[in-house]
Amino acid sequence: MKVGLAQLNTTVGDLRGNLSKCLKAYTALAEDGAELVIFPELVLTGYPPRDLLFKSRFAADTADVLAEFAQAVGSVPAVIGVISKNPAEKGRPFLNSAAWCEGGVVKKWAHKSLLPTYDVFDEDRYFAPANAATTIEWNDKKIGLTICEDIWTGPIVETSRHYDRDPLTQFEDAKLDLLINLSASPWHTGKDSTREEIVTKAAKRVKAPVVYVNAVGGNDELIFDGHSMVVSATGELQAGLAPFSEACSVVDLAGAPSIDPNFERDESADIYDALSLGLRDYVRKSGFHKAVIGLSGGIDSALTAAIAVEALGSDNVVGVSLPSSISSQHSRDDARVLAANLGIACHTVEIGDLVDAANGALAPLFVDATVDVTEENIQARSRGLLLMALSNKFGALLLTTGNKSEIAVGYCTLYGDMAGGLAVISDLAKTEVFKLCRWINRDREIIPWNTITKPPSAELRPDQKDEDSLPPYDVLDGILELYVEEGKSRAEIVAAGYDSEIVNDIVRKVDLNEYKRKQAAPGLKITPLAFGVGRRIPLVQKYVG
Repeated sequence: MKVGLAQLNTTVGDLRGNLSKCLKAYTALAEDGAELVIFPELVLTGYPPRDLLFKSRFAADTADVLAEFAQAVGSVPAVIGVISKNPAEKGRPFLNSAAWCEGGVVKKWAHKSLLPTYDVFDEDRYFAPANAATTIEWNDKKIGLTICEDIWTGPIVETSRHYDRDPLTQFEDAKLDLLINLSASPWHTGKDSTREEIVTKAAKRVKAPVVYVNAVGGNDELIFDGHSMVVSATGELQAGLAPFSEACSVVDLAGAPSIDPNFERDESADIYDALSLGLRDYVRKSGFHKAVIGLSGGIDSALTAAIAVEALGSDNVVGVSLPSSISSQHSRDDARVLAANLGIACHTVEIGDLVDAANGALAPLFVDATVDVTEENIQARSRGLLLMALSNKFGALLLTTGNKSEIAVGYCTLYGDMAGGLAVISDLAKTEVFKLCRWINRDREIIPWNTITKPPSAELRPDQKDEDSLPPYDVLDGILELYVEEGKSRAEIVAAGYDSEIVNDIVRKVDLNEYKRKQAAPGLKITPLAFGVGRRIPLVQKYVG
């Protein structure tokens, strides 16, 4: 059997645009010899549609689009992900479904059994679960249909404990010829290897080839990587599509393996492409074409600029240097060299007069107060004011440049360096920032080496260094991984070998700065737990663990 895999990048809510993409992919794959075409989960609505589902016309409009798609499907069937209404009197109003389209109509439905409701997922809010997985008889072949989470079962998947059943069980002795999985599985580091293991184990369990088709593209903070694949009944990888880009491919299940050379590669390459894709789609799907970035001469803004150029092209990225009287000459020079290396426009706007004006206006009220971080933040907020003005005037999305380590402990200024529309590297720890910058420079200098090697500094007071306020970043990131991502207690972190005084200070800072993170720009998720919709800590709480 020749199966067409349609790894598409669709936009949430763009029903007509998504339909057009699906029709073009179907036609191309059918003409290329596919006998069956498979699309990702909820490809017609985009994933995740969230509360768009509650809009009065959304379900009906989606049904109209599905009918139009089905009408265009001829003798080559297509399996497409879409929502459908729950016919039961009780339960959630919708089903997460796959429609088997053939001969101009929807001939069969399959519905998702396992509904993830953890981390970034909240499918139980909208969908009712199917009572059983679906089998289709077609051309003397028996085909099992599953949707994403339905194959995330067994001891290798920690989240499988959320469910009291395993949809694959009913397929184990069904003598399937093929198992299909429509997916919208967002990416994070390490997930591609886990996913390949899950698909492989599913193939061995049901003793049939598995065709896994995953969505690709950025939707809000989520990045979908594709990595669609075909695994043989014996668990051998037979086909693998290129990650982080659209791809349509016909795979002969009886043919020789066909694996894109980029299917498995260095993690830094994946992170770079994931962030570039997430940024590109956020900008373009939001209706922007250009981005503006404050270039401090530091490593975070340099990395953000490099990713922006990869995503949007050098003509669509504008750098702005905003030096104060405290800014070092080497920072000014590094910003200029970076802009030249990237081929982007770079403007300089001095902020000294603006800072002086703000300090002068406040002087009568601050007359008896000691100079402290307040005055430092006036510099950061002056920059935020000017950058937002440039964003408004020229219709360019302002990108914030804070990394996960600094955002975790509040080493950032609300309405200052946190101002902007998208936090590109907010899920990348500082140590990973250095690693990724070195990877970018693997063939030639793009990010000035001086930017990478000099001690990090916010430059809000003379001779300031990050380590004046924070432990070394390798120590900080180790503590943050245990506390934020693994949920370890202070005592457990100290037992792991960290100094108790440092641990207490870092944990206190993380807890105190939850309010800042709630007001931050949305960020691109690339780790198992980001500061976003998957982490829901109360703003006002007194627990000390």
